[in-house]
Amino acid sequence: MNESLKVLFGLIGGLAMFLYGMNTMSDNLQKVAGDRMRKILGFLTSNRVMGALAGALVTAVLQSSSATTVMVIGFVSSGLMTLPQAISVIFGANIGTTMTAQLMAFKISNYIYPIIFIGFIMYFAGKKERVKNIGMVIFSFGLLFEGIEIMGSTMKPLAGSAVFTDLMGQVSHIPVFGILLGAVMTLVVQSSSATIAVLQNFASQAGPDGVTSVIGLTGAIPILLGDNIGTTITALLASIGQSRNAKRTAIAHSFFNITGSVVFACIIPVFASFVRMISPSGPEVEVISRQIANAHTTFNIACTLIWLPLLPLMVKLVTTVIPGEDKKTLTVSQPKYLDEKVLGQPLPALCLISQEIDRCAGYTLSLMNAVKAEILGDAIPHVDIPSEELFQSVKNLQEQIAQYISRLFSRGVLTEEQAELTAGLLFVVNHVDRIADRCEEIGEKNRLLKNDGVTFSREASDELEDCFTILGRMFEEAMDCIRTGSDEAVESMTKDKNQIHRAQKKYNKNHLVRVRRKICNSTLTQDYGNILYSLDRIADNCTAIAEESQDQVSFVTLNAAIDAVTLEEETS
Repeated sequence: MNESLKVLFGLIGGLAMFLYGMNTMSDNLQKVAGDRMRKILGFLTSNRVMGALAGALVTAVLQSSSATTVMVIGFVSSGLMTLPQAISVIFGANIGTTMTAQLMAFKISNYIYPIIFIGFIMYFAGKKERVKNIGMVIFSFGLLFEGIEIMGSTMKPLAGSAVFTDLMGQVSHIPVFGILLGAVMTLVVQSSSATIAVLQNFASQAGPDGVTSVIGLTGAIPILLGDNIGTTITALLASIGQSRNAKRTAIAHSFFNITGSVVFACIIPVFASFVRMISPSGPEVEVISRQIANAHTTFNIACTLIWLPLLPLMVKLVTTVIPGEDKKTLTVSQPKYLDEKVLGQPLPALCLISQEIDRCAGYTLSLMNAVKAEILGDAIPHVDIPSEELFQSVKNLQEQIAQYISRLFSRGVLTEEQAELTAGLLFVVNHVDRIADRCEEIGEKNRLLKNDGVTFSREASDELEDCFTILGRMFEEAMDCIRTGSDEAVESMTKDKNQIHRAQKKYNKNHLVRVRRKICNSTLTQDYGNILYSLDRIADNCTAIAEESQDQVSFVTLNAAIDAVTLEEETS
């Protein structure tokens, strides 16, 4: 085979193995992290320092600053995070992504196959899900390094090529060329971690003298800076079609990396000297991989320390670039929170699902109040949307939430615990949908009766009002159980449900008494009974929702205990 083809195939094959190992390790790290990841997400809406720390930790788990940025853009676009909160997380994400480069700097070539074997045995023989996930993390870690080794062995012939050596010499003397090269590489691969790993491996090859690196640290730094610029493209692409704040978040990511790269490009010799000082000593080819990792970490920590106190300035900059406010074009039947780009990250996706279910429940409560007001003949309080439109909105939202949950399951990224939680949330939204069905049945029956000129007596209206009042309280308590994860209200709700059951029998008898006394129309007997039956069914649905909290089903939310306005006020 042609030598050039061998090099090309080795590079793309090793790169494919590296990316597969990194993505698989990321998926299983999220599963292993479990509730810890949920706690980390809780810091996202805290102050700017905690937001940056959370961004670093999330990225260390996801093994990708791009994945963290896409997640944050989804949160900002749906209104779950403010712009200052999102930008602070982005700053931290840039630090977290350096973890991969630090891992790559370890020389474990002699232990790759034992690591792969241990990981395989744990996954293959493990009975518990957690053991299997840990095994897959170890197995993927080994594959990741094997991909690096393949790329390194493939690039050895290039190190001895006079043409390639001259080209790398140009990079050392013309930093702009190296920055462009790094940016293009990352743009093509869509992973700065992969291109930095390639850079570390290539730099570890000896030049013609057999002692020094083929490129050297001063030649590697411009490419490293270009890698940091190239990784912002993913965020910019993810922000297309999103809200203005989402676009501002992506631009802040670009500003962070571009401004830092410009400054550090002007002080490459000083920067290189500092990196050598904090890195292990030894032959250049032996330590340059660690030097590149340290340069990557130093660059991002320095930029974060500079920009974090200047967060208000960054907010003003991106707001100037993209001025104005978003036009409120969202209809009540359109999902506000669901974002397809976040489906690969279970906990953020569950957070969005939780918010959409809560929104759907809000429309259902409004529908219940609207139907109650229609029956009583009162003006509808605080409900600007017709009951028919509210009902259709609930139906549409429930359908799209169910589809989103199905797509999340199909990704295969959920742990058993997360799968049970997701199934529980689907159960909740299905019961919310059934409550809307019952309300629509009652409303439609009431409208038909009114069209026929038939109305309920004052006594019947009072009985229905009593039922609606109890059910409204039950529904709010049921949703509070799911919001907080507390099952304290289940016992009182069971009493309310029994009260509704008794009321159904009692009020049917009362109606017959009124018919005998000529107070109520006898033709209403069946319709009134059907309405009471539907109300009784709503009580069952409310109790079923609350009982899910006893099975550890609750909404996944960002830290609600911390006032989300605090950070915004600090930076205004």
